Amino acid sequence: MSSEEFEKLQEIYKSLYEELKLMREGAPRCTGEDRKRLVRTFDERHGEADEVLQGMEEELRAAPSSYRNLMSTKLRMYRRDLSKLQRDLKSCTTGFGLSSPTVEGSQHALYSSQNQQSTHLQAQRALLLQGTDSLNNASLSIERSQRIAAETDHIGNDIIEELGGQREQLDRTRNRLVDTGENLSRSRKVLRAMSRRLVTNKLLLGVIILMELAILGAVIYLKFFRR
Repeated sequence: MSSEEFEKLQEIYKSLYEELKLMREGAPRCTGEDRKRLVRTFDERHGEADEVLQGMEEELRAAPSSYRNLMSTKLRMYRRDLSKLQRDLKSCTTGFGLSSPTVEGSQHALYSSQNQQSTHLQAQRALLLQGTDSLNNASLSIERSQRIAAETDHIGNDIIEELGGQREQLDRTRNRLVDTGENLSRSRKVLRAMSRRLVTNKLLLGVIILMELAILGAVIYLKFFRR
């Protein structure tokens, strides 16, 4: 969801903002090259924070309408705070003089503490970025799984439709076989009736032949042997 990605970017922004805030607080105690180095680092972190805010704006446009008002309010507040930090740093770096040995000693102590906090914040930011990448990879994996499931469902539907068509064909074939069996039964009955009639006709023909022979014999007897 877009709101979840917005929250991830928000955590990254907060870690960058805390780092920028520490630089702003330490700027009045820095002089010379240290101050130039701090300004360069501040500009780099400020650019990173601005990129994160741009990413949050993109997530805001894609977020559900129920989340947009709160997300827009937070985004305006973050941009205002970021601009204020930049103005404050510029105001405290425009005029500065030489620092005393006491100030320089406290400056080194401050830099040591600031470097530790900066390292910790960078580690947190790296973990958040890694978590965002893992979330994106998981989202891609879920999308691939959903796409494969949809393709599998489509193939399954095609197979079911094909099996349904084959079932209809088998039903029609079975019906034709039943009709063929009934036709064969009727044919056997007709053949048996024809066979019985043929035998009957043969018997009648035999009887007729015998009767004709008897009549012929009687005629011959009466004509030639009886006087």
